Amino acid sequence: MDPEVLGFLQPLMEAAAQLDPPAVGDVATRRERAVQFFAMLAASRAPVDGVEVHHHTMTTADGAELPLAWYVPSSSKLPGSAVLYLHGGGMIYSLAETAPMYDAAVRGYVAASGVPMLMVDYRVAPEHSGSVPVEDCYAALCWLAEHSAELGADPARLAVAGDSAGGGLAAGVSLLARDRGGPAPALQLLIYPMLDDRTTTPDPELPPEFLTWTYEDNVTGWGALRGDRAELSVYAAPARAEGLTGLPPTYLDTGDLDIFRTEDIDYARRLSTAGVPTELHVHPGCPHAFEGLAPDADVSRRVVADRVRRLRAL
Repeated sequence: MDPEVLGFLQPLMEAAAQLDPPAVGDVATRRERAVQFFAMLAASRAPVDGVEVHHHTMTTADGAELPLAWYVPSSSKLPGSAVLYLHGGGMIYSLAETAPMYDAAVRGYVAASGVPMLMVDYRVAPEHSGSVPVEDCYAALCWLAEHSAELGADPARLAVAGDSAGGGLAAGVSLLARDRGGPAPALQLLIYPMLDDRTTTPDPELPPEFLTWTYEDNVTGWGALRGDRAELSVYAAPARAEGLTGLPPTYLDTGDLDIFRTEDIDYARRLSTAGVPTELHVHPGCPHAFEGLAPDADVSRRVVADRVRRLRAL
């Protein structure tokens, strides 16, 4: 592990070692622990000024009402671009568990880039399995495009972004938009995305003690999303998509101590081979969510700066 990242993570790793790991499939225990963990991470960050949040509600095709939060710079002129940001959570955590951390993270991106962001509290598994989460996220992209005029955004300059499960959902939204002729994202910004439900076999090159999202967690998350289905759709598990032509320009980053490393590198390779302009960063010695766990490490500052650079270029 990157020595500086390890220095920040050591107390977290020692605290985690005192707890019995939850069993595969135990979503309840993971959610219970996540509430305190995400609140702790948020409390460790400095407050972000200069960002306002406006709340809206979206109704899905099946009648669900989902909360939307529109983050906008309070003092600068809107650039015209806008981003749908999809939070992470392994397909099993909603904003009920993760809100403090993602509120802080999105405020940080908006303040640094000047680009407003929309965050949706999409429904998660196991209560809502299969394609429900990605359909919720696609509906949010459509909502953003339909309301772009009143929000001060150009529908031709919309991006979809997300981390971990949210990165996988962002990839799925881009596939849906392409295949349905929906709002075409100008960029997909995929942060160590969770793309492939077939990532279940431990890699001997990844020390288990360095995994901040484990194979047991991954089997639990994908299993909850799959439910009793034999297989997930390509929109729910984008690594299964055979054709990647016609997708938006892509930025993708991952750490090389992340169990998603191989599926992410492969997805970036396939995008590039399909003619999609693709920027890939693989950060040595970095585990899953490293910049959230160690925000003051040099590598964390670099990766956030790269994401902000792409957001400003929208």
